[in-house]
Amino acid sequence: MKLTIDENLELPMYGLNEAALYLRVPIKTLEYWVLGRGKIKPIVKVAGRHPRSLSFMNLLECHMLSAMRSVYDLKLPKIRKAVLHLQDNSQFKHPLIEVPLYTNRIDVLIKELDTYLNISRDGQYVIPEIAAIHLERIEHDKGKFKFYPFVRQRTAEEPKYIVINPKVGFGKPVIAGTGISTAVIASRFNARESVPDLAEEYGLKPEQIEEAIRWETRAVAA
Repeated sequence: MKLTIDENLELPMYGLNEAALYLRVPIKTLEYWVLGRGKIKPIVKVAGRHPRSLSFMNLLECHMLSAMRSVYDLKLPKIRKAVLHLQDNSQFKHPLIEVPLYTNRIDVLIKELDTYLNISRDGQYVIPEIAAIHLERIEHDKGKFKFYPFVRQRTAEEPKYIVINPKVGFGKPVIAGTGISTAVIASRFNARESVPDLAEEYGLKPEQIEEAIRWETRAVAA
């Protein structure tokens, strides 16, 4: 069933450099995904043209692309063919997000009734290995989405302490369940305020403060 998506999620919000930091991917990789190269068309159609910028939905699409490439080592031609198949045979604007996708670590699959259709190989049916870790970082309810980026490792055990929500903090990373900017926490920590003191002031757990600092430290390092 086609998802109802808030139109505000389609507005250009993130420059390419900023999006690359949030996604933990090299800027050249992101540019290839969203701009293409030579005669190769982009996989993700960015919301903003001048300057090039991503919407929140574009950010989620690139998050899933990152999963396919880094975790499951799927080749871009396979992914591109799967996306084109869905664009040509459905009304989905963001098939990487709106359609539950699966993989057998070779091709991209979709579920049809009780079997799986290989959309990287012109509709062959196969038995898949289901990929869910990255999808679990995306929460949606009635067109409203939240994105919990990976901070340390791409695993199921990674806590959801940091969230990107277009309706909170102007779409910038905040500590989950609050509107507290990770950038503000990191700047105060860098000004020599301690983790326990910050946790007490904001009514948070020390590990939440530490994760915000870790997030911003990695962003600077990248």
